[in-house]
Amino acid sequence: MFQFIRKQIHNHLVERKIRRTRLVTKDGHCNIKFGTTEYHNHFAFLMDFWTTFVEIHWCFVIFLFAAAFTGSWFIFGLLWYTLAKNNGDLDVLQNSSESQRMKCIDNINSLTTAFLYSLETQTTIGYGGRALTGHCPGTVALLIIQSLMGAIINCFMCGLILAKISLPKRRAKTVTFSETAVICLWKGNLCLQIRVANLRKTLLIGSHIYGKLLRTTITLEGETIILDQVNIDFLVDAGKDNLFFICPLALYHVIDKYSPFSEMAEDTLQQQDFELVVFLDGTAESTSLSCQVRTSYLPREIKWGYNFLPVISRTKGGKYRVDLSSFSKTEPEVTPHCACCFHNEHNKELILHRHEREGIDNLVFDVIDLQDSFDVTEKSD
Repeated sequence: MFQFIRKQIHNHLVERKIRRTRLVTKDGHCNIKFGTTEYHNHFAFLMDFWTTFVEIHWCFVIFLFAAAFTGSWFIFGLLWYTLAKNNGDLDVLQNSSESQRMKCIDNINSLTTAFLYSLETQTTIGYGGRALTGHCPGTVALLIIQSLMGAIINCFMCGLILAKISLPKRRAKTVTFSETAVICLWKGNLCLQIRVANLRKTLLIGSHIYGKLLRTTITLEGETIILDQVNIDFLVDAGKDNLFFICPLALYHVIDKYSPFSEMAEDTLQQQDFELVVFLDGTAESTSLSCQVRTSYLPREIKWGYNFLPVISRTKGGKYRVDLSSFSKTEPEVTPHCACCFHNEHNKELILHRHEREGIDNLVFDVIDLQDSFDVTEKSD
């Protein structure tokens, strides 16, 4: 029992360390922190206040919602209380008919009743116990201002909540990548393979897939570039653009001589220091909003010599069935030890095929065409 708890704690600490070293987490969040910024940079966030409010957490939105309405009720309650006090409504007797006629607001005799009148005015409740008398022009102007401010606050808060609910990143939660990537043979090529699935029946229109390999490089001038980005192209059976994304797809990156993975081998892959970030851009069919799904893979999450298990089958009723329980499961497969070995063997097979076709068994000799023929005669003395 103690060893099990110790192992779980160790795995948790290792996972936290790996999570801190990632630039992009498995669920797509960017693990980056900006250093000290100047004052005008903070002011730029306030200038773009709408984006700032949309991107803040829900707890702050709820607090802002409550603070906006409660604060406006209290501020206008103070203004109503000030008008009533300056007019002498708090000092007159309630049973005097003369004082009733000269009051600005009926039934306001304390700060609490002024707050209640402000709340009833802005929310248009209107219980009828407190109302304007019409003897003071200032109260009419304040009523108009509070009504306009209440409408503005209502529009802003409703728009903010609707914008946060309909964020396209929520659609990205229903698109998932495989936990690991594999390197195996595909259509005669050595490929890096990743699997992606759309959990909804609605499609992502105009889907585009690409990747970035992030690593630290040193230039010829001796300059160290941290997070140097190298483009990684991914393909599927039907291309790389406008995917029919209705079932899980396998993404392939061909490891040729131009690929950064061509310098790696099965025994050296885990010793590499890089991060493969995969992006999927598309437009949600139901909302017409663009969204981006991203994930990342470290060297320890790439399996050399493995292939994904099939997940699509057909039922007796003629329907296609997707088994997501095997979505990230892999099985061993015979794969060349490294990209160089594969290309050398591939070139050797091509040479053998060419020589067999031309009827030559010895690979040392080359076939040459003689343009001119000549006769050899022997001369004897």
